[in-house]
Amino acid sequence: MITNTQLQRFPTKEQESKYQAICHAAKNKQKEKYPAPVDPEKRLGYAVVGLGKLTLEELLPALSICKYSKLAALVSGDGDKARKVAQQYGIPNTGIYNYQNFDDIKNNPEVDVVYIVLPNSMHHEFTIRAAKAGKHVLCEKPMANTVKECEEMITACQKADRKLMIAYRIQYEAYNALIKQWTREEKYGKVKIIEVYNGQNLPGPNVWRAKKSLGGGGALPDIGIYCLNTIRYLLGEEPTSVLAHSFSTPGDARFREVEESMLFQLTFPSGALAMCGTSYGTHMAKSYKIYADEGYYGLDPAFSYSGLQMHVSEQLDTKIELKQMPTIREEDQFAVEMDHFSECIACDKQPYTPGEEGLQDMKIIEAIYQSAYEGRIIKLDYYTEQDVFRGTDPIY
Repeated sequence: MITNTQLQRFPTKEQESKYQAICHAAKNKQKEKYPAPVDPEKRLGYAVVGLGKLTLEELLPALSICKYSKLAALVSGDGDKARKVAQQYGIPNTGIYNYQNFDDIKNNPEVDVVYIVLPNSMHHEFTIRAAKAGKHVLCEKPMANTVKECEEMITACQKADRKLMIAYRIQYEAYNALIKQWTREEKYGKVKIIEVYNGQNLPGPNVWRAKKSLGGGGALPDIGIYCLNTIRYLLGEEPTSVLAHSFSTPGDARFREVEESMLFQLTFPSGALAMCGTSYGTHMAKSYKIYADEGYYGLDPAFSYSGLQMHVSEQLDTKIELKQMPTIREEDQFAVEMDHFSECIACDKQPYTPGEEGLQDMKIIEAIYQSAYEGRIIKLDYYTEQDVFRGTDPIY
C-alpha cells in the first residue's frame, strides 16, 4: 500500500536537499572542466537486488565512483554472502534484505532506487514490489519475459508515481554516442546496411540462462537484445518488419529448452537494412559495422564493459582508402548509467531508456520468435518520428 506521504516529491527536507544538490551539479556538469561529485550524504541510495557476477564485478565498484549515486542496501537469497559483501562496502545489517522480507525496504529512507539484477523471469515481480514500496526502479535488460509483463511493470510504476528505467548501458556510452551522432548527421552518407553480431559459448546446461522459465528464451533475449537495441538507438528509427531463422544443435543438452542461435533481418523506414546474429554456441564475439555511401564505421569489440575499439574507413580518392581507429576517454558505463537515473529522479525528468524502451524491444523480440517459428516476414508497427520511446538525453 502506497501512502500519500510516499508519493510526495519531497517526503522530507533531507530528500529535498539531496534532489536540489544533484540538480545543481547536473546543470553545471558541462560548464566545469572537472565536475565535482555531490557530497556522499546527498547522493541517491541504491539497493541492489541480486549478488551475482555482474553485481560483484561491475555494479558495486561502479557505485563507489558515482557522482550522484551510492550503495545503500543489498538484497540476496544468500545471507552469508550478503553479510560478507555488506561488510566490504560498509553497509549496516539494517541494509541487508532477502527475497522474502524485501517489501520491508519501504521503511528504509536511505534507499531511493532499487536496481534489479536477477534472472529475467524475476524482473516483473521485483519491479512491482519495489514500486509498491515507494522506490524508483532500475531494471536490467531484457525488461521481462513477455510484453504483458513489461506493460504491467510500467503500469505499476506509474500508479506508484515512481520512475522506471531499463539498464541499456550502451545508450550511455561515449563511443556509441559518437557513432549515433555520425549516423544521424550522415557523416559518411546515407546508411544502407548494418551488420551486428553478439555471441558466446554457454558453459553448460545447468545455468539459469538454459532454463526457459527463467530466461524467457536463449541467446536472443539475453545477448541478441544488444544487437536489436543498439541498432534502434543508433538510427533513432523503429523497424517496420523482421525475418528470422533459429537453430539449435541436436542433442546438445544446453539447448533442450532455449534456442542456440538466431539470425534476423530488420528493415527501417529510411531504407536501412540490418543483418543481426546471436548465438550461445560460438566463440565470444561482439561487433557491429555500419555501411554508408562514403565509408563504413563501427565497433569491435562493441558490447564489452570496457576496451571498446572504433574502426573507420573512407575512400579519399579512387586509389587511397583511409582507415582509422579513433579513441575516446572511457568512463565506467554503469556509473554513467546510474548517475543519469539519479539525475532524472532528482530533476524530475524522464530517463533516456524508460520502461517503454524495454517494452518496444520485447514486442520486436516476440515478432522475431514468431517469424522464426512461422518462416515468414512479420510486419511491425510503423513510426515516423525519431526516438519515439526515449526520454531525456544523457549529458556526456
